[in-house]
Amino acid sequence: MLQGTSGRVREYYDEHPISEPHVLAALAGQGLSVSPTADDLFGFDQDHYGGLAAVDTLARRAAVGAASRVLDVCAGLGGPARFLASRRGSRVVALELHAGRAAGAARLNRLVKQTHVTVVRADAATLPFAEGAFDACLSQEALLHVADKPAVLAECRRVLVRGGRLAFTDWIAFPSLADRERRQLWEWMAATTLQTLEGYRLLLGRAGFRAVEAEDLTGEWRAIVRQRLELHRALRPQREGRLGRQRYVDYDQLHAFFVGLIEAGKLGGGRFTATR
Repeated sequence: MLQGTSGRVREYYDEHPISEPHVLAALAGQGLSVSPTADDLFGFDQDHYGGLAAVDTLARRAAVGAASRVLDVCAGLGGPARFLASRRGSRVVALELHAGRAAGAARLNRLVKQTHVTVVRADAATLPFAEGAFDACLSQEALLHVADKPAVLAECRRVLVRGGRLAFTDWIAFPSLADRERRQLWEWMAATTLQTLEGYRLLLGRAGFRAVEAEDLTGEWRAIVRQRLELHRALRPQREGRLGRQRYVDYDQLHAFFVGLIEAGKLGGGRFTATR
């Protein structure tokens, strides 16, 4: 196993089942591999909870419109960024540290001729942008992989214009989450320094944000995770064929572990919005 937070996160996404090849194979399976549009990708490139509706909610909370300059922090394969550019007409910078996912996002942008999304490979804790460069910062289930969350939040505030909005979702911990379970989450999915709802609220305040809102999405995510586990098991033959038996079993155990933690009231989801 690679050492350190960045190494573990890189290792996790090197083996992630949702990847550029997966998206391209899914397009081909639907007969969409020739001249696809951004809309054709949306069924396959949204690696987060809640699908397009979740992206749209964050965009609405952050007042994202056609004139908005948007930073998508830890953007992965760029699915939400392409959605914002396609549906809202925004100019979006998709920031991603993982080299393979950043390159994959750029290639998918070119595939669908999406010119309003620019991929930048950089660390979210040291953003390579000027103060006030963006009107909105968004992120989805990504900060769980970042050890220095105060640095990321401070950087997001720095690059926002005055009155700009930050909106993000992330996994949250409840007090009953044990240290042993935190270690398992680190080992299995590179989750580090998980916060509570109140913990994120405090971090946002300390970073200088105002009008901070924190919403518990645990009930909604519980249903999504359960459905994903059931689908994963229903598609076992296909997924074993694509992933191999051992990787299938590993992801099955991970899904079951998640479901167990959520149903036990130990892990959940949160949505956060704040103003610069």
